[in-house]
Amino acid sequence: MPFAFRLFSALPLPLLHAIGAMLGWVAFLASPTYRRRFLANAAQAGYAFGQVRAAVAHAGRMVAETPRLWLASEPPRCEAVGTECVEQAWAQGRGIVFLTPHIGCFEMSIQEGARRWAGAHGPFTILYRPARQPWLAKLMRTARSRSGITAVPTTLNGVRQMLKSLRHGQAVGLLPDQVPPQGLGLWSPFFGRPAYTMTLAARLAQQTGAAIILARCERLAWGRGYRLHLEALGEPLARGLEDGVHQINAAMERLIRQSPEQYLWGYARYKEPRSEPHVAPAEAGA
Repeated sequence: MPFAFRLFSALPLPLLHAIGAMLGWVAFLASPTYRRRFLANAAQAGYAFGQVRAAVAHAGRMVAETPRLWLASEPPRCEAVGTECVEQAWAQGRGIVFLTPHIGCFEMSIQEGARRWAGAHGPFTILYRPARQPWLAKLMRTARSRSGITAVPTTLNGVRQMLKSLRHGQAVGLLPDQVPPQGLGLWSPFFGRPAYTMTLAARLAQQTGAAIILARCERLAWGRGYRLHLEALGEPLARGLEDGVHQINAAMERLIRQSPEQYLWGYARYKEPRSEPHVAPAEAGA
């Protein structure tokens, strides 16, 4: 494991966030491609740079805090609001699909959810794409399969495990604004522009009757920790796949507008999907 990764895992959160903020601005100023994409995505959502400039530093904080979130024995402080919607779903005996966009500390979203509820309701299942570097692939397998969390690869078996977990009344977690490979999504409006959007989140909920809970993990100022905001989707998920995907995209937009200064505007949300062997769309229901 690289020395820098181990070092960052031992540093206090306020220092990590300070270092990360500087790294975020270095990346923004040094990369014209990243800068253009950041500005274009923010403008697509109706934001001037002055309204979202804080997101430059938050992108760097995301990178700097990751080693600590993956390796530290004690997680940073995190409070939660809106937990009633989660408790209500568990009381109904339903599985839960937790959805969060690339906003704030989405790594902490799943860790805090598992810490609070995995003991009583079983582990949270998440998908991950193995890294190409052997050391990082090994680290991701161990770091993301922490206590109360089961990390499964983005394969047919991984999707089957998610379906199984939901049918047993457990929880899964997804980032539905992540661009899927060709054949695993459909084009759906995102801030008024067509974006290739995963169908998996809608399929999981439609096929199992699971509740959809929206999550947004806010970074608190001065490295004081995090605040996890939870809310129900607000209305039943549409039965049609296309309508369900549109509905989830609209929900992600609402979450992002709650805290636009912490969204990853530099993420290539509108890119063309890649073509590679993967789980065929129909196989999600296997």
